Parts: sequence; structure tokens; C-alpha cells
Amino acid sequence: MTKNSRERKVRGSQIRSSRENKKRRRENKSIERLRRAESDGGSTTTSGSNQPGTSRSAGTTRELEDEFIPKEREFIETDAVKNVRQRMERWLTVDRPVHLIGPTGCGKTALAMHVARQRDQPVVWINGDTELSTSDLVGEYAEKERISERDQYIHNVLKSKEIVKDRWVDNPLTLAVEEGATLVYNEFSRTKPVANNVLLSVFEEGVLELPGQRGESRYVDVHPEFRAILTSNSVEYAGVHEPQDALLDRLIGVYMDFYDFETEVEIVDAQTDGDIGIETRQLVEIIRELRDRLQINVGTRAAIMVAEGAGTVDTIDRQALVELSVDALASKVAQYSEVQTLRTEVQTVIENTDITVS
Repeated sequence: MTKNSRERKVRGSQIRSSRENKKRRRENKSIERLRRAESDGGSTTTSGSNQPGTSRSAGTTRELEDEFIPKEREFIETDAVKNVRQRMERWLTVDRPVHLIGPTGCGKTALAMHVARQRDQPVVWINGDTELSTSDLVGEYAEKERISERDQYIHNVLKSKEIVKDRWVDNPLTLAVEEGATLVYNEFSRTKPVANNVLLSVFEEGVLELPGQRGESRYVDVHPEFRAILTSNSVEYAGVHEPQDALLDRLIGVYMDFYDFETEVEIVDAQTDGDIGIETRQLVEIIRELRDRLQINVGTRAAIMVAEGAGTVDTIDRQALVELSVDALASKVAQYSEVQTLRTEVQTVIENTDITVS
């Protein structure tokens, strides 16, 4: 979605209004926003152009900031992290959506959220899921608005009527597009490709189409500050759908792997409070060795979990460390019978590690 693509004329002018009309509608929306803010005592809402018998409610910058997003945690930036961050920011600067790809637990989500927050724009969070539909992304007619009108122009005659309107409710993608937010679409490849088709016109033409909407309200101009960061696991992981090539062609792919040893040590240190009874470097060594030996994915998160568990143990010895490591990784195996194999591997690695207990 480049500057030139926003200026490109599209066939079907009877559907898409001129840019001057769009600018005028955006100004009218801002005026309406202020009026509602005054009447609501400061609570601001965004309204779209309405068709007869319909009403559309949308989110606001203030509402976006209240949306659930992962809490901000201390972010560690080594040279390795800085390199990936700068690559992402470079492409976001020229208005290209960034697709972070890598194994579970390598830090994709933490990095995506950090870069999004650094833009100093609202952040909208979407978590991909196989049940996610297009309406879950853009919105739908999900509410009824009841309006009562009274006619008192004739003396001693009271006329009243009640009007029920469909109310359109915007969902995260539409909110992000309208408000110029940074969209973080986590695990987007877990969503079925057909639901993500709406992203094609957003990234290429700078317009979002709302299936189910009516008239001019069906099309939403993409705010010039809107940016998107998508994350997904590599295609070999279970539950992953391979996105359509037309969408991938519009994304900048940034592949990630587990960070280097020193970076992982700093990350675990930052996420651990107090003395855990073992040197962090030794714990990370164990986790990295297990990563090489086991047939399951062993991410940096596993080291953090073991460290958190170690903080609850009075005395850390090899047996306690084995139990903590097995518990942190056992959910990765498919059957109970595989836990013993996992335990044997963990014991072997820990027995061969020179551990200093503090």
C-alpha cells in the first residue's frame, strides 16, 4: 500500500466517491465526534454515513486504548533484537505490512507489540483462530437501536412512533483502519485464508470493504497512519493454514529464529524476580541443549517458566530442576507414555551440566 496506490483511480466511480467527497465526509465525521463528546460529557464516538433504516457505531481512539492487548513487559534489546526491530520499522515507514514468521516461543509477539507501541499510535490486537470469520474482523449488524419520536405540533394531539434500526458494530480491523491504529494480527495464519481476503484491498488499494454494509458505508478509506504487523508460525506447525499467495505477495516477510545465547540470558533475567537458586546462564544452557535434542519445540518461554518455578523452591538441586523442566515441557508431548522419554532426556542433559546452585 504505497502513496501512489492511494492516488490510483479505480474503475467504478459510481461506487467509490471522489477524494474530495471522502475528505468532506471525514471532516463531517470529526464534527459529529465533537458534538457527541459534548453531549456525552467527553466520551467520543465515531460515526459513519448512515443509510435509511440503519445506524453504524464505531470505535474511537479512546476506546481502542481500552481494548485488550497483551500487557507491556520489560523489553530487552540486544544487537540481535535491534537488527530485527530496525528491519520492521524500515518497512512500516514506507507503509508496508510486516509479516513476522518463526517458531513458537522465539519472541515474535513481544517484538511485534514493542514495535507497535513505539509508533505512538493506538494498538489494535487480533488473535488468529480457525473459527475467525470476515465479520469477526470487520464487523456486522449485531445490535438493534430503538428510537421513539413524538409529534406535538397539533394542540391536544399526541402522535408517537417507534423506529427500530439495525446498528452496525465495527470489529478490530475496521477500528484500526479508521483510527490510524497499528494492527497486530497475532498467529494470522491460523485463520482460514477466506476470512483474510478483506486485507487484500486494505494493503493494495487503501480501502476496506465491509461485506454486509449498505451503500457508501460499505467502503472505508484506510487512515494514512494505519500500519499492520502480522505474526505466524512456520508452515510445519500444526493448525497453520497456508495464506493465499495474493496476500503474501503484499507482505514483507521477516523470518525469526531463537535469539542467541546472550540475548536469551538477558530475556530470562528480565522476566525473573529475585534469586532463583541457579545461575541464569546455566539454565539457558540446559534449555538450548534440550532444544537441540528433543523433537518438540523448546522456546525461550520454557526457560522463563522454569526460572519462575525455581523461584518457589527453597533449595534447587538437580532433581528439582528435572521436575521443573519436565513440567514446563510436558504439555508439548502428545501422550503420557512420552513423558518418561522426555524425563530421561532432561535428566541426561542436567546430569551433564556443571550446575552452580546459589
